[in-house]
Amino acid sequence: MIITNEVLIVLVLVLITCLIGFKKYVWFISLGYGFSISIIGLSLLILYKDNLNMANIISSTVLIIYGLRLGSYLAIRELKSTSYNKKMKNEISDGSHMTLIIKIMLWISCALLYVLMTSPIIYRYVNNDGIDTIFIIGIIISIIGIIIETLSDYQKSKAKKKNPSRFCDSGLFKIVRCPNYLGELIIWLGIFVTGISSLSSIGQWLIAIIGFLGIIYIMFSGARRLELRQDRTYGNDIEYQKYTRKTPIIIPLLPLYSVKKHKWLVG
Repeated sequence: MIITNEVLIVLVLVLITCLIGFKKYVWFISLGYGFSISIIGLSLLILYKDNLNMANIISSTVLIIYGLRLGSYLAIRELKSTSYNKKMKNEISDGSHMTLIIKIMLWISCALLYVLMTSPIIYRYVNNDGIDTIFIIGIIISIIGIIIETLSDYQKSKAKKKNPSRFCDSGLFKIVRCPNYLGELIIWLGIFVTGISSLSSIGQWLIAIIGFLGIIYIMFSGARRLELRQDRTYGNDIEYQKYTRKTPIIIPLLPLYSVKKHKWLVG
């Protein structure tokens, strides 16, 4: 990535945002993740306020809306959902076993990844590239992803209120078992596409690809954690067994029904 003063400032702001993970390490990749993306979008608008174009404004707005929605949803769930916190207390470590060095490494790597993920948009700012067909296609893809993610979160919350003890297989969950992760992948595919016409060197392409592959890894790792957790909760349920055998885990129509055996998915 071109290391400008603006890019360094963005990285510092993301590092500050991700400090929340030292309170609870999983927040590095949840609350820290969502709010970091919105901070990146907002800080780019401010840092480049004297040289903005419509592409900059649109792309930053998408990042801000996406990050605030995700961060707020996760924060409300953490603060208000007693049943969720009680369940997660038994499912996810509080990080007390982690050394400070490991937490620092996780903190820095997460912050770097979030900047890399948004690098296609950052390059548009740095190069002052305007709206073109590729950019419009990418933004449309990202908006579709935001809608899918938001709708899946709403559908799962609604289903859990109706029947807290049953797994969710209604709405988008009929198509894939992790539609929220599918939405995330579509969002970041769109972000990657927006920058295609702005990536002008092998190094820039490499950085953008690393960022995109990073979020793919995180989503499939999250799907694996969810699958293991649901297997422990619903594994003896015959309906759940049928559901998992016929419903792909993330990608529609792709006959990938389980990732729990892939132990390298530990992100």
